[in-house]
Amino acid sequence: MRSLVTGASGFLGGFLVRRLLAEGEQVRCLVRPRADVSALAGLSCERADGDVTDAASLARAVAGVDVVFHLAGIRRAPSREPYFRVNAEGTRRVCEAMVASASARRLVLCSSLAAVGPSTPERAHTEEDPLRPSEWYGESKAEAERIAWSFGDRLEVTVARPPRIFGPQDRENLAFMRLVARGLLLGLTGGPRPLSVVDVEDVVDLLLLLARRPEAVGEAFFVTAPGTLTLERLEGLGAEALGVKPRRLRLTPGLLRALSTAADGVSRLTGRHLPLNRKLAQQLLAPAWTCSGDKAEQVLGFRARRDVAETVRRSATWYRAQGWL
Repeated sequence: MRSLVTGASGFLGGFLVRRLLAEGEQVRCLVRPRADVSALAGLSCERADGDVTDAASLARAVAGVDVVFHLAGIRRAPSREPYFRVNAEGTRRVCEAMVASASARRLVLCSSLAAVGPSTPERAHTEEDPLRPSEWYGESKAEAERIAWSFGDRLEVTVARPPRIFGPQDRENLAFMRLVARGLLLGLTGGPRPLSVVDVEDVVDLLLLLARRPEAVGEAFFVTAPGTLTLERLEGLGAEALGVKPRRLRLTPGLLRALSTAADGVSRLTGRHLPLNRKLAQQLLAPAWTCSGDKAEQVLGFRARRDVAETVRRSATWYRAQGWL
């Protein structure tokens, strides 16, 4: 199998590329010209310079590949437009390039639980639930799914929907671990708010199954570790790994919204995408972000097997060893 991985230089992309290479696959990595490619250091993958918003670069990138793992996207932006330009319209350009190619037929799209939106504390989302995103990122991922499915008569489309992903090298959860390392444990009034989480290696396991199994075509799958945690518990696991005893910092929903709005203003003025933004605030304030992994087990015989508590501890230890904390 010859694969193209978009978003190959990212957290999940780097783990996927390493696994594909370890299994003897040929891998081409779509990489933006000025991207940080440290996640791919030392790997014998083919590099294709380009961007999912650039049709010409995509046409070159998909030539001769069998499967496209479409992971590229943005998670932070101070306005709605960049999310849709990259996450949604970028998916359309990937699909168009695949259709025009003579080889690429299976699209493995990495979407997100955010495309479906928050759940309730009493019931985890299943794949039968409608897409009801609650913020710009989720809206763009839901639109990316709709676009991908619209090509289902010409491509073999399958979708993974992970919740919050943890593992060494991850930067999305780094801000929380930095607070913990500084002796602060962020909490929100009005909780608890249960979360589904997953180890990055479990997501890679599912992505590989989606690329290889005929039963996956035309289907979407959540991928999540059994059980749920809360933000406070995740931070507590990090504190245990780092050997610190942080004091609890309680924020009200109103204060968090005000801080996130101010942060978005700073991002627009400076061009820097700060860790805090309205997307993150809306996600943190949702009553729950949970999903069920039952469908993946029933259809593909897959269930996430890595202990997330150990993953969080391992990640926190890695951050410190790398000097990120």
